[in-house]
Amino acid sequence: MAGLLFIISAPSGSGKSTLVSQLRTLVSGLEFSISYTTRVPRGSEEDGREYHFTTRAEFERMIAAGEFLEWAQVFGNYYGTAVSSLHHARANDKDLLLDIDVQGGMQVMQKLPEAVSIFILPPSPEVLEKRLRNRSAAEHMTSEQVIETRLQEAREELKRLGAYQYALINDVLDDAVAEMRAIVLWARHGMQQPDAEALRDMAVNCETRAASGRLRSVLAGFGMAQ
Repeated sequence: MAGLLFIISAPSGSGKSTLVSQLRTLVSGLEFSISYTTRVPRGSEEDGREYHFTTRAEFERMIAAGEFLEWAQVFGNYYGTAVSSLHHARANDKDLLLDIDVQGGMQVMQKLPEAVSIFILPPSPEVLEKRLRNRSAAEHMTSEQVIETRLQEAREELKRLGAYQYALINDVLDDAVAEMRAIVLWARHGMQQPDAEALRDMAVNCETRAASGRLRSVLAGFGMAQ
C-alpha cells in the first residue's frame, strides 16, 4: 500500500533525525521529504541533503504561490515542506516520511487526516537538556538562552502530543527504531505479513490513546499528565 504519509515530530534534541535515518535502512519504499529552510547550514550540512537552503524572499514567494504542504516559523527561521514532495513519492509508488516540527505536523494533519502521525519524546527533561548542550557544543553555538528557549518550547510541544496517533520514547535507540518500524509496517500491511501479530502489539502499545505507564511517567517528568 504505497502513497502513505508518515508525520514524524519531536522537540529539538529528541533524536528524531537519527531514528528516521535508522528506519530508512530497515524499511524499503520510503521517500524522505527534504524540507526548505531559511536558516544557515550548520557544520557539514549540504544544500539538498539535510535541507533545501533558501532565502527569506524566495520562501515567502513560495508561500504566496501555495507551494507548501505546511510551513512554520521556528526560532526566527522559516521551515516548510513542498507539496511537490508528496506528489513525487506517490508517482514513484513510495510512502513519504515528513520529519517536521509540531506546528507543521498539525497543519498537515488538518489537511490530510489520513496521515499516520508519530511523536518522539526524550525520556526526561534532564536527558533532553544534555542532548541540547551536546549538540550546541558540537556546533560551536553554545548559548544558555537558546538552550532554555528550546527546553521551554519542548514543554509547549508536548502539550500537543494527544493530537498524534503514536508516541515513541527515544531512550534506547534500538527499541525506538523497532517501535517505529512496527508502526510503519502495521500501517502499510496490517495482518498481511508473517509477524503481523507481534507488529500489531508493538504498534498498539505505542498509541497515545493507550497511555502506557511509561508514557505517563515521561510526561510526569515534564510536569504534565496524559
